[in-house]
Amino acid sequence: MDQKGYRRGSFQSTTSDEDMLEIAGASVDLSMADDDPPLDREMGGFSSYNGGGMNSTSTMMDFLEEPLPGVGTYEDFNTIDWVREKSRDRDRHREITNRSKESIWALLQSVSDAFSGWLLMLLIGLLAGSLAGLIDISAHWMTDLKEGVCLAGFWFNHEHCCWKSNTTFTDRDKCPEWKSWSQLILGYGEGAFAYILNYFMYVVWALMFSLLAVLLVKGFAPYACGSGIPEIKTILSGFIIRGYLGKWTLVIKTITLVLAVSSGLSLGKEGPLVHVACCCGNILCHLFTKYRKNEAKRREVLSAAAAAGVSVAFGAPIGGVLFSLEEVSYYFPLKTLWRSFFAALVAAFTLRSINPFGNSRLVLFYVEFHMPWHLLELVPFILLGIFGGLWGAFFIRSNIAWCRRRKTTRLGKYPVLEVFVVTAITAILAFPNEYTRMSTSELISELFNDCGILDSSKLCEYVNDFNSTKGDDLPDRAAGPGVYTAMWQLALALVMKVFITIFTFGMKVPSGLFIPSMAVGAIVGRLLGVAMEQLAFYHHDWAIFSGWCSQGADCITPGLYAMVGAAACLGGVTRMTVSLVVIMFELTGGLEYIVPLMAAAMTSKWVADAIRREGIYDAHIRLNGYPFLEAKEEFSHKTRAMDVMRPRKNDPPLTVITQDSMTVEDVETIITNTTYSGYPVVVSRASQRLVGFVLRRDLIISIDNARKKQDGIVSTSIICFTDYCPPLPPSSPSVLKLRSILDLSPFTVTDETPMEIVVDIFRKLGLRQCLVTHNGKLLGIITKKDVLKHIAQMANQDPDSILFN
Repeated sequence: MDQKGYRRGSFQSTTSDEDMLEIAGASVDLSMADDDPPLDREMGGFSSYNGGGMNSTSTMMDFLEEPLPGVGTYEDFNTIDWVREKSRDRDRHREITNRSKESIWALLQSVSDAFSGWLLMLLIGLLAGSLAGLIDISAHWMTDLKEGVCLAGFWFNHEHCCWKSNTTFTDRDKCPEWKSWSQLILGYGEGAFAYILNYFMYVVWALMFSLLAVLLVKGFAPYACGSGIPEIKTILSGFIIRGYLGKWTLVIKTITLVLAVSSGLSLGKEGPLVHVACCCGNILCHLFTKYRKNEAKRREVLSAAAAAGVSVAFGAPIGGVLFSLEEVSYYFPLKTLWRSFFAALVAAFTLRSINPFGNSRLVLFYVEFHMPWHLLELVPFILLGIFGGLWGAFFIRSNIAWCRRRKTTRLGKYPVLEVFVVTAITAILAFPNEYTRMSTSELISELFNDCGILDSSKLCEYVNDFNSTKGDDLPDRAAGPGVYTAMWQLALALVMKVFITIFTFGMKVPSGLFIPSMAVGAIVGRLLGVAMEQLAFYHHDWAIFSGWCSQGADCITPGLYAMVGAAACLGGVTRMTVSLVVIMFELTGGLEYIVPLMAAAMTSKWVADAIRREGIYDAHIRLNGYPFLEAKEEFSHKTRAMDVMRPRKNDPPLTVITQDSMTVEDVETIITNTTYSGYPVVVSRASQRLVGFVLRRDLIISIDNARKKQDGIVSTSIICFTDYCPPLPPSSPSVLKLRSILDLSPFTVTDETPMEIVVDIFRKLGLRQCLVTHNGKLLGIITKKDVLKHIAQMANQDPDSILFN
């Protein structure tokens, strides 16, 4: 057999191991794969998880030292073998434990191995917190750069520029050190021409930032676009997307996230910060052999890194751990819970030490409320939950429809033009309205704010006719003209945010969804809060108010309504519940508002689930065709394994390898003519008695290595997967023994096994394939994609969409 042709057809093929079909539509730029620390670096040996484990040695060990393609790695767009990886780790740990009893040096190595996980969490927390602080500071400065520049130092943002100014508190935003672009260019800041110039500069800066972001993403790291959470969920379930968590993706995502947020697009940095933290975790894993060589252990680290990402995004360490557990992690043992908590703690501490906002808080919109809520207020809180559920379902349906159009039409071929158009429309519509002109984080901060004596915002322009106050707790007052103006502006901002976010999320720039969703809910909540406040002020004698809201009392807190609305809309879009409530109460620092938050979060989830039972991240996973098996859904159909397995009726017979009767040339022919990622090994074609399962990659490496380094191995050599090979004539070529790469205990089910049990096995064990037998004879095979396609068929969806696109 022509060896060159054999290698071209095997090493360089990109195959999927779930359903053993070629991936035809993967239009991904993998040019950076060689530079990125690959996510899928595997253990050095090829011993199966049932054999000698880490201690077994094979003839392929020396071959692994050579830099041949595919050695020691899973191929791109494949799924890891969870059982094999966990078994290898147990074998490694057992070996270290046994050796630790032999010498002091081995004992120290054992202690170092046990401590390495905590040291890795420390490094991840430090790096994630530092990058988050850098992103926060840079984004704040560049956002203000669209409106002007600081003469005292161009690196100061507007707020920092005016800190040393002698202006009064009410004029703190008009300090002489800060100049708008019209003041800098024309010498004056008032008048129509000055307004037009400021308008023009705002749009120009926004377009510059967004275009630079999309060009960097397109040119250097295509994986740096989007939120990253759908892909991270898929990676944590065992799928491999090489380069997605590499160093180029980290660098470009960090830079372009600042640019995208500063451009004023309706997106946030919180979701992408999870991606950034996971990149940090993946890169730092390469410092420790235990995590570098084991994919399952590395995914435990990535779960902890996701918790650290949410911790620095919201200043919510506990919420970050719960987010990782509830939303993104597929396998989350108790040890990972503790380490996630530690990583989130270190990340939050690092960000607090940097103090990016100068207010000793981890987020820009930290607030504190002091007034208790009344039981009757649960009614408007539940109404906000209903709105959040409706908004979430509407947004998911609309955004998925737009993203599908982007994928299936010519629109997807022009990402730079799309970003340019959306940015231009956003900037042109945003500048006239002060609530859309400011950054979304500042808008949320203003909406959450409880009006005090010194607040100069339009939202706090009430009619002040009181004589005295107790501290900062002002009584409910009649709304002044500024409040009514603010209400109209907020209503217009709401309409813009609702529709522009649909087209923004999914573009080829880093884009998070947490902040835009919270902004929509906060606007609706503030509008409802002010309405309730004015209702209570003018009609305090009504029965619903008379018992708890007397005239001159501080009854309604509009900022609390904004916070509840933000939680409701975020819950409606992401379907988070427990982690969402904890994140929101960590933002406010008050435990007494947990019940309103719980009521709104659960109501929004119920309403959204009644319309469509999947969150935005699950919807994007399905849109992209990632092989993700959702653990939260139940399979209730009465089908059997024989209904799903392949081969089906009228299909070619299952491709198998016999244990001691096939030559090297026979096996090479099978490998060349098929794209399967593994092959069942049977006693003989006549008996079809199952012996084990062997991976395509291991076969390729073993045969190639034997041809080069083992004397007498030729195309007519017999391949033997048993300990004792049958006797051959003396003139026969050498036998190639490959028992060490054979999995002697592949997972098997009978043909009558209910599919609900098969689905549970795939979910809970993370299997790639399962063999189907009848009375001990091999009948067929069920792969992960077969299961996903069957679930899609049962749900009346397109089964062919379950391919990585």
